[in-house]
Amino acid sequence: MATGQFQTTFKPVPPAKGSFPLDRSGECKHLKQAFMKCLRKNGFDNSLCREESKNYLVCRMEKNLMQQETMSQLGYKDLEENNHSSTASQT
Repeated sequence: MATGQFQTTFKPVPPAKGSFPLDRSGECKHLKQAFMKCLRKNGFDNSLCREESKNYLVCRMEKNLMQQETMSQLGYKDLEENNHSSTASQT
């Protein structure tokens, strides 16, 4: 019996959003720490820390540590709308 006849090759599949570099220089570390502090304070209920999470992602995008996306594409449409309405009411 010959071996290797039915051998399949593994083809890695990249993540849906692609890979992104680590924040090795700590440019967004303070925002990550604020998010983690919020999680601990709220019993790891991430729905209570969405603003901190959004701020961390914005920092990563600004520092080119991840691909630019709109907040609505990342699941923060409600926070994006709240920011626009609160800015409009202040003017």
